[in-house]
Amino acid sequence: MDKTTGPNSLEMRVQALENRIYGDRRNKSAKPVKCAESLTRIQTGLTNTANKRERVKILHKKIEDLLKYLDPQFTDHITVPDTMKLEFILAEEEFLLSQAALLEQVSNLQPLLDSTYIRDVPEHATKLQRLSQIHIKEQDQTEAQSQEVKKLFEEYNKMMFLLSKQFTQWDETLRKMEEAKGIRPVE
Repeated sequence: MDKTTGPNSLEMRVQALENRIYGDRRNKSAKPVKCAESLTRIQTGLTNTANKRERVKILHKKIEDLLKYLDPQFTDHITVPDTMKLEFILAEEEFLLSQAALLEQVSNLQPLLDSTYIRDVPEHATKLQRLSQIHIKEQDQTEAQSQEVKKLFEEYNKMMFLLSKQFTQWDETLRKMEEAKGIRPVE
């Protein structure tokens, strides 16, 4: 048996706990005080006292009644008549019927939960984990690629804008030169 889980280890742990609780105090015979023995003596003393006293015996017999009276639902049981309970049930009849239909549907679908496909899910968990990691990696690559494409489109649009502007300036310059020479522009 392993040393850390054996009975000797447990006894050493209990003894260490007793030393923490009682410290260096000893009982009358100069032996270390043991919690379990003290608790057993106290329990025995209480039981003997309870058995000798008639009032305590009666109290023990009445405990069940007391617990019943302390239950919060006991007052509902006393104060709500059966006809009122029936009205509560009838008021919730539609809800209860819908819940019963749902439970029946779950009951009918139970064989699907017991199928081999569902039982094999743990075996496929490692594959799913690996695929999830691949998917995340590909999402990151896609994001980087999208940023690169966006950057290229921005450069392309800028270039087209500058070229369009340059062609417009050249067209304007050419028009002015043609007007100065009296040449009619071709349309």
